[in-house]
Amino acid sequence: MSNALYRLTATEAARQIGAGTLKPADLLEACLERIAERDPVVHAFAFHDPAGVRAVTPGAGPLHGIPVGVKDVLDTGDMPSGYGSPIWTGWRPRADSAPVSWARAAGGVVIGKTVTTEFATRKPGPTANPANPGHTPGGSSSGSAAGVADGMFPVAFGTQTAGSIIRPAAYCGVVGYKPSYGMISRIGMKIMSDSLDTVGVMARSVADCAFFAGAVAGRDLGDPDMAPGRAPRIGICRSPTWDVAAPETHDLLARVEAALARAGAVVTARDLPVAFDALKTAHPIIMNAESARALGWELATHPDGLSDGLRERMAFGLNQSEAALTDAYDVFASTRHGFPQAMADLDVLVTPSAPGEAPGGLEWTGDPAFNFIWTSLHVPCVTVPVGTGPNGLPLGIQIVGRRGEDRAVLAWARWVQAALD
Repeated sequence: MSNALYRLTATEAARQIGAGTLKPADLLEACLERIAERDPVVHAFAFHDPAGVRAVTPGAGPLHGIPVGVKDVLDTGDMPSGYGSPIWTGWRPRADSAPVSWARAAGGVVIGKTVTTEFATRKPGPTANPANPGHTPGGSSSGSAAGVADGMFPVAFGTQTAGSIIRPAAYCGVVGYKPSYGMISRIGMKIMSDSLDTVGVMARSVADCAFFAGAVAGRDLGDPDMAPGRAPRIGICRSPTWDVAAPETHDLLARVEAALARAGAVVTARDLPVAFDALKTAHPIIMNAESARALGWELATHPDGLSDGLRERMAFGLNQSEAALTDAYDVFASTRHGFPQAMADLDVLVTPSAPGEAPGGLEWTGDPAFNFIWTSLHVPCVTVPVGTGPNGLPLGIQIVGRRGEDRAVLAWARWVQAALD
């Protein structure tokens, strides 16, 4: 296409808009042109109204004129919110969710609602991977990841309960940032698991993630493009789910470890203590039990509108005994308390973002095996793209830090990415 402004990162676009060398309307038109060309293939949008978007006058602020994709579990007062479920088709909330409200207040332009899996947990939507439409983009933040990767918008909201930001970002070859739990408000989100659900962002650079999330959360997350004064101390963590890693991920982690050491990092192997293995059982118990309770109205009034897979997981959650739930919450509490010590003397952990490349087909969004542990721990995670796998599809590597150390994790993620370029 002739208008390549859609390729600009958010930070570069904001710089040009601030300097008066780029008009927000021109950036928007470039993105709308890209959407018209590519969305018939990728299907990133659950709702998109070009005329309505053109009618918006963006406010002043750091995001002035920056197009934003909004995952369709976050309410929008001027667009439908369907939550990936036929039960909610056509539903129009009265108000924006808090993340959307603050994005608009910062000058962002909501360009549309992006496809989510059913209630951000089960049945996939129609979104395809831009790198190969025969493969999943991952989920549940499917449309946000695919849309950012394909140039439809520079930044987007995602949410994560197990691996719904990091995994699709890795599958689509973009940067995904799951903040520390609670950093971005969830008010106005269709919450499924109160103990786990986290609002995060996707973009085409680490700096864009810090810029966008910081503007929405009212936090100074720094400029990850600024070189730190020293090399990091990195623990290579295969995590308790290493047994599901594909051959390309074995090769990837070995290459990453060697490259980081060459770049000057102090690199050591750092496995999580054996007590963290209990998260493999605790996470699905809590996620499904809380989600079943969250869907009380849907289960009571529209059970036929739920997919078979979701009803099965809800039954699993509702059938958990009080003792099992207590044990699972105890595991969450003890591992969260113990995680800082597990990272002693390290700046960050580096671990896979996903078991391997994006699986073929659109009926499954992939395994969150390398994500749910960090979501359970409430810690910040960033995935950066690192080459491709045997089928030419993107691979990612994940950088993890202590809760509340988001600024440092973003900075070290950019250092890791630069060392691997």
